[in-house]
Amino acid sequence: MQSKDLIGDNLQKSAARVLAHIEDMRAHATVAPTSAGGCHTLWVLGHLAYIEGLVIHTFMLGRPNPLAHWEPLFDAGEPSGQVGDFPPFDEVLATCRAMRQSTIQLLDGFSEEGLDQASARVPPGWADTFGTYRLCFQYVADHGYMHRGHLADARRAANLAHMWV
Repeated sequence: MQSKDLIGDNLQKSAARVLAHIEDMRAHATVAPTSAGGCHTLWVLGHLAYIEGLVIHTFMLGRPNPLAHWEPLFDAGEPSGQVGDFPPFDEVLATCRAMRQSTIQLLDGFSEEGLDQASARVPPGWADTFGTYRLCFQYVADHGYMHRGHLADARRAANLAHMWV
């Protein structure tokens, strides 16, 4: 197996696993994961889509993030707990799915060697994370897993059973 195939498999599996947790929280999408607030499910969903656009389109390809208008809502920082501050859950979910499908299609167009080309706009100090196309694709595949703790906390706060997916 070549790493391109492994990255593609990781992109598909991480989306399926993480979105299963998220979809199951639709009715509880803005339940705060802790008494002090935190990254609720709707924020995690939008954040995953926004960051995928940032990493693939901006860092890797040097293009504008197609979700740049979501930066105030879904970049870093303390998420708003007000549901009205966010686009509807199903819109954010559809956008997240479309971003991932676009990323997988983009990956399919590269050869194994093509993944080693340098990313266009690597943030200073982040070359070891975003310095090549290969690194950017893998980061996007891993990013959802980084937020599973937030999702587990939100499930617990909503009194839902833990999912072992």
